[in-house]
Amino acid sequence: MGWVTEHAPTPAELDACVTCGLCLPACPTYRLTGEETASPRGRLAAMAAVADGIVDVDETFEEVIGFCLGCRACETVCPALVPYGRALEGTRAEIAAQIPSNERKVRHVLIGRLLAMRPALRVATIGAALAQRVWIDRVAPGPLARMRGLRRLPITARSIVGRRSEPSGPTRGTVALLAGCVMDPWFGAVHEATITVLTMAGYRVEVPESQTCCGALSAHDGAAAAAERLAEQNAEAFTGYDLVIANAAGCSAHLKGYDHWTDTGIEVATKARDVTEVVADLIEADVLPTLAPNGVRVAIQDPCHLRHGQKIIDAPRRIVAAAGFEPVEIDPAAMCCGAAGIYMVLYPETSDELGRRKAEQIGASGATIVASANPGCEMQLRSHLARSYRVVHPIELYHDELQRTERLPSTYSRL
Repeated sequence: MGWVTEHAPTPAELDACVTCGLCLPACPTYRLTGEETASPRGRLAAMAAVADGIVDVDETFEEVIGFCLGCRACETVCPALVPYGRALEGTRAEIAAQIPSNERKVRHVLIGRLLAMRPALRVATIGAALAQRVWIDRVAPGPLARMRGLRRLPITARSIVGRRSEPSGPTRGTVALLAGCVMDPWFGAVHEATITVLTMAGYRVEVPESQTCCGALSAHDGAAAAAERLAEQNAEAFTGYDLVIANAAGCSAHLKGYDHWTDTGIEVATKARDVTEVVADLIEADVLPTLAPNGVRVAIQDPCHLRHGQKIIDAPRRIVAAAGFEPVEIDPAAMCCGAAGIYMVLYPETSDELGRRKAEQIGASGATIVASANPGCEMQLRSHLARSYRVVHPIELYHDELQRTERLPSTYSRL
């Protein structure tokens, strides 16, 4: 039958693979199973077989593609520069079109509609917060147990949507901040730190009220129509800014690919930045201060969509060092922690095994503070580390040290 949608992998994308196998040791699922079909090379071969009409898009093909984390570590080591992430998203859109299921339809509604509805997400947040307070997360099976990876959620989350924050001195420019879906109600401290540090550096920070979820989860799960719709709304909301900043690695990586999802997305794609790369550059330029070393070690966990998707490696380490800490490497290969968006729900055993291995690496480092620039990774790490560990976004760590050492202007101490 072959492909049936416009999102399918292109011949150029599939033909780029030279089957060298360098991707195999970089792939978490291949390292866990040793199976060719669990490797990027094997999955690309399966995609090519569908494109050539050799095999159909069936349940077996769906399992081969579904088992992939989408971490894109293969792209980092690929000598042929195969755009594997793009091919994977296109293939999952094909699976959604050719093998419709009620489970997938419900999932697409949840991540494509409800996550984009702030009132609905606020109600869900209140429910999750109440559940935390009666320890349901400790006894509940399955996905609910993941709540232990969240911080203690506020009953009423303070949204940053619609906020405009001015610097006290000369304005360096105006940036739009992506509030995101779960970032806004669940990781508000990261937003507060982001706004404070950026305004301290001279940026006017606006959080457009007309924005919505970035659409990364929809794109990764094959909900192409939802991903396009969300990208179109955000492309309009973020028009006219000097920069569009996200403080979740998965979101910033997706924003940089908006030109693929909507004809109006090129401006966002060219102006999108992860907050770590912006703040690291400001520190390098002495716009933001560097604090004296404090001798405390901080383990660096590289979110896949920061390191592999955006090739941002040094920035989080520079920020941690500027906060006075000693960055500690835990994994030269930067293997996925197993969170991978909704993968932790779809493949909990594989996700847990990867999370356990990452926790062991952190434990072996001797550090009890972990810097991670993605909410899914932070939740995963918190789920597998003891409560004595602190898992924190690099920007939040930097902000807190500026505040502790009284390097923040008083007007920025609390927004």
